[in-house]
Amino acid sequence: MTALVIAEHDNASIKLATLNAVTAATACGGEVHVLVAGENAAAAAQAAAQITGVAKVVHADGASLKEGLAENVAAQVLAIAGTYSHILFPATPSGKNVAPRVAARLDVAQISDIIRVDSPDTFERPIYAGNAIATVQSGDGVKVITVRTTGFDAAAATGGSALIETIKAESDTGKSRFLNREVTKSDRPELTAAKIIVSGGRALGSEAMFQQLITPLADKLGAAIGASRAAVDAGYAPNDLQVGQTGKIVAPQLYVACGISGAIQHLAGMKDSKVIVAINKDPEAPIFSVADYGLEVDLFTAVPELVNLL
Repeated sequence: MTALVIAEHDNASIKLATLNAVTAATACGGEVHVLVAGENAAAAAQAAAQITGVAKVVHADGASLKEGLAENVAAQVLAIAGTYSHILFPATPSGKNVAPRVAARLDVAQISDIIRVDSPDTFERPIYAGNAIATVQSGDGVKVITVRTTGFDAAAATGGSALIETIKAESDTGKSRFLNREVTKSDRPELTAAKIIVSGGRALGSEAMFQQLITPLADKLGAAIGASRAAVDAGYAPNDLQVGQTGKIVAPQLYVACGISGAIQHLAGMKDSKVIVAINKDPEAPIFSVADYGLEVDLFTAVPELVNLL
């Protein structure tokens, strides 16, 4: 058995989600290979070769792979899929875009969002917004899997010495074309990789109060900023800060929830955090059921006091 991990990268370095997927692939048994598909991505391939546990890096380099279009990446995966028993993608927007295309073309059932590998053909995944865990056994010859990154520790980024095999990139499928990319730039840690996250909810009341209360606390803690869906829908914070089932799944060392009631969709995205602190004046708020520490106080008083103390 050999598992193939589809790397996420920026053509120069490997993204953290790939390291979590490598750990999941290692648990499947057998060798672990990593596909680095891009243009002028030799540096990313070298970085992948240093990941502990990786036996080989397959480096596909060509103009058709420059922007990571899902159709072209899927075609590249399919070109080498025949030699692998498992094909794993991080359960990120990119991975979720490519994996179903690969599964459909291979005529196999995709196994989504796994959080545990019980055996090479049996996996665990959350259902019902994380309130139940399903154990899934697959009889398919090739398992196409997306890996919930919060379910697996990251493999060591250094210490490996994998062989790098360079292959020809597949031709452009012509099914889509890249127009532009709008990238949000921030000095803060990326939300899914942050060790500390401060999140705000609808109780903040306005975008101005969100910025006035959440930003100083995040600055003091060196934290990323998150938001509940209710806060995002109300316009208090941009979409890329949304934490939850329909947003980003996070598991930082510390998660501070300010004015977040704890709807099931939000809890599904952050309840794996190592330490959860909830600030809410409603003693019945569901967020307290998962919190390690709870402050049953008015956040408009508590958060400024906390900032002053820090």
